[in-house]
Amino acid sequence: MKQTLIIAEAGVNHNGDLEVAKKLIDAAKEAGVDYVKFQTFKAINLASKNAEKASYQKENTGNAKESQLAMLKKLELSRDLHYELIAYCDSKSIKFLSTGFDVESIDFLNELNIDLFKIPSGEITNLPYLRKIGGLGRPIILSTGMADIDEIRDAVNVLVQSGANKSDITILHCNTEYPTPMQDVNLHAMNTIKDTFDVSVGYSDHTHGIEIHIAAVALGATVIEKHFTLDNTMDGPDHKASLEPEELHAMVKGIRNIEKALGHGRKEPSDSEKKNKAIARKSIVAKTSIKKGDILNENNITIKRPGTGISPMLWDDTIGKTATKDYEEDDLI
Repeated sequence: MKQTLIIAEAGVNHNGDLEVAKKLIDAAKEAGVDYVKFQTFKAINLASKNAEKASYQKENTGNAKESQLAMLKKLELSRDLHYELIAYCDSKSIKFLSTGFDVESIDFLNELNIDLFKIPSGEITNLPYLRKIGGLGRPIILSTGMADIDEIRDAVNVLVQSGANKSDITILHCNTEYPTPMQDVNLHAMNTIKDTFDVSVGYSDHTHGIEIHIAAVALGATVIEKHFTLDNTMDGPDHKASLEPEELHAMVKGIRNIEKALGHGRKEPSDSEKKNKAIARKSIVAKTSIKKGDILNENNITIKRPGTGISPMLWDDTIGKTATKDYEEDDLI
């Protein structure tokens, strides 16, 4: 079974601080994820001066009057910081990834030769942006928060028409609320997407806890993405809906265990249980003392452990046979 790709979403939880970003990389490496992912954007290209914050952003930053643009400006990563973070990831042997939120940022990430392009949920209706990514010839991960099935279809069509191979597209089910209420997760929608578009699927999560990611892997997710932070109490829009390092580590461990547990699908005894067969199963044994020449019947034979003798599945064949030797009670027949 191919391992689930696990993306630890540092996002903007660095709060514009290089040292915090490096500590996030350290935590992601320690947790055992495949990628640590940041966000690449020019705030002025992402939000107008009139764009309000989302309600969760107002609540989590404690500043309802601040514009979204002002908030985003404080969370930008400069080009130089990108190079520093990539070098730091290389030194720690963990893969760097970033989501670009505008065409200029996509061009920059393409220059950086990143492994794949992650399309965030908010850009699923951004036609020029989708065309740009579709034409770059790289694997694509598409998040679908807030989208219905027709919007996903439109986005996939644009990507393919722009040059992307459908086989290189993975679609993530997602709910864009921070945190996502459990009743709104709708995890079965992930496989609705898989059945509808015949693509690999995954799950990008904003719930509290780690159980939904593990359930998603059990249902067939090939990619898992989850926000994480150094501390849920830090100032910033996404910290409260993010895992702390110990939780991220537990999530990765849980996913890897589920991958092992899913197995090959054939129903057969495992190597670990074969030794217990003789102990747990039963055999036909003497119920009472039996003399050579006696006829075996329901009064003088029964079924008990261990399973090292004649199988009880041969009960009907055994009834009526003649004893060929003497037996004491509980002797194997």
